[in-house]
Amino acid sequence: MRGQDQPPAPLADATGCRFAVVVSRFNETITGSLRDAATAALHEAGATTVQVLAVPGAFEIPQAARAAAESGRFDAVVCLGCIIRGETPHFDYIASAVAHGITDAAGETGVPMAFGVLTTDTVAQAEARSGPGPDNKGREAAAAAIEMAALFRSLAGPANRPFGFRV
Repeated sequence: MRGQDQPPAPLADATGCRFAVVVSRFNETITGSLRDAATAALHEAGATTVQVLAVPGAFEIPQAARAAAESGRFDAVVCLGCIIRGETPHFDYIASAVAHGITDAAGETGVPMAFGVLTTDTVAQAEARSGPGPDNKGREAAAAAIEMAALFRSLAGPANRPFGFRV
């Protein structure tokens, strides 16, 4: 980890890009911080559209991400949530289902999806990954989504890039 006193890494240019941010309401203190850091990064990078889509829990993230991608309205989707290990195997099932669901949705829709779902053993670990500063995993997921949107746009060729979009 870089530490909170170091500036965040520069973001790619997201001018002309449209992003969905799918965020779980479960563990809202953590996910709200992830959401805030992600949306701030997207705006900082010049994103044209940033639409936040709230879902009840992490299990619902892949469904909403797929629906956002299938709408054709977004260049990339940022998926944010927080799953904290408990006393039962529920954590393992949910974490696996969410990871596979997001991977499948991205592959099947062709829309990049960034994985910003924390899977931690403790609340303290989740807080450390969602706190202020450059190490916030919401910001990191947004940075990945920006980079992937730029990559996909560059692969589409000049005729499919919106005016002003720079790779």
